[in-house]
Amino acid sequence: MCFSGYILHFNSAPVGFLCLLIVVAEAILFGFWQATVVSFVAAACLDFFYYPPYLTLNITDPQDWVALGAFEISALVVSRVSSREQRSSQEASLQRVAMEQLYELSRSTLLINLHQAPGPQLSQLIRTIFSIDGVAIFDANAGKCDTVGVFREGEEYLAKECYFIQEDKDDPLTGISVRVLRIRNASVGAIAIRGALNPLVTDALASLAAITLDRCVSFEKEIQIERAHQSERLRAAVLDSLAHAVKTPLTAIQTAASGLREVGALNTSQTQLVSLVEDECSQLSQLCNRLLQTAKLDAEEVTLHKAEIAVSDLVGRVVREQSPRMAGHAIEVAFPESSLRVRGDPELLSMALVQFLDNAAKYSFAGQRVKVCAWESHSEVTISVHNFGPAIPISERESIFQRFYRSEGSKATAEGTGVGLSTVKMAAEAHRGHTWVISDEREGTTFFLSLPQVGRRSD
Repeated sequence: MCFSGYILHFNSAPVGFLCLLIVVAEAILFGFWQATVVSFVAAACLDFFYYPPYLTLNITDPQDWVALGAFEISALVVSRVSSREQRSSQEASLQRVAMEQLYELSRSTLLINLHQAPGPQLSQLIRTIFSIDGVAIFDANAGKCDTVGVFREGEEYLAKECYFIQEDKDDPLTGISVRVLRIRNASVGAIAIRGALNPLVTDALASLAAITLDRCVSFEKEIQIERAHQSERLRAAVLDSLAHAVKTPLTAIQTAASGLREVGALNTSQTQLVSLVEDECSQLSQLCNRLLQTAKLDAEEVTLHKAEIAVSDLVGRVVREQSPRMAGHAIEVAFPESSLRVRGDPELLSMALVQFLDNAAKYSFAGQRVKVCAWESHSEVTISVHNFGPAIPISERESIFQRFYRSEGSKATAEGTGVGLSTVKMAAEAHRGHTWVISDEREGTTFFLSLPQVGRRSD
């Protein structure tokens, strides 16, 4: 270019500007050092062709240094700006790729098989999508660490260690990053990644992994709950069918026993046996009624025949019916207020009180009194049945109201089915009330049934 300008008799100004453009282009395309070489060549050409003495290389004129300085400064500034733009472009490209990978991972995690362990599936997905060397995921719910890819001996346990230490870290020497998998304030596991990933991408990846593990845990719990409900429904159906099947022969036995008594001419032993048959038939009939009522309550098929009930009348009637079956335990009734009234189903509420008294008779110490009380508490009427017997452990005071649950201590003390108290609980809930128990070695055991008063929530 300088030679062409010299032949065409250009002056130094336009040729110097053209040299500057070449230096700038070199700085943009190749960088500072390549542009520096071009700057020195351009300055030498200008001196050789355009500064006297002509066609002589003698860089002593200040114009040479000014031209070289201009070229160098331009090369430096333009190369730095170009490098910065290239880095920004590369970072933007990497971020776009990372976002696409995270989106692909989030979409793929929605398609994993929730019936299988999530660890192996999630590890393989992360390694495949992000093209990294290895992934190890510790699932706290399963207590298992799943690994795919390349790890040195012992490195596959870094995820488990991270979970117990609860510390995130990046190790540039080994190229491994570990993160605790957190959902809100709870830890569901940890992940170890061997590969070159941006820390922000690693954090986002760990969040997606935590969400996936938490979703799998929730699904597993839903499956367990549904299985429990199916089992409970099946058991209720079996008991319902059994109770109906027992009713027919039981009625025949009761009729036959009554017929024997009507025939007469029975001696004392025979009369006692007939009375025993009638009493046991009555007990079996009550148990069948409880089972049938429980099945209806559990299936929410029961229809409450509500009426306004005087609590004193309800308790008095139940006490009179149950007194012969209390196994020698006297019943004391205490009503601070005799005008207490509730609105509910008399049959269901009678059944609940019968169950409380039956339990008191079974588990009271010999000769101890059973006390029945009723009083107003805020907008509710509370009925209690108190007895002295073995204390109920705190850990079992909720469980005893579950169907078929029996305390280990009570199994040897008295026979039972574990149905009665669950029926009481469901009857209370059907009336929008609740039931509970307190128990102490010195004070004894008290069961409570709380019901809305007339004109309150039950109306």
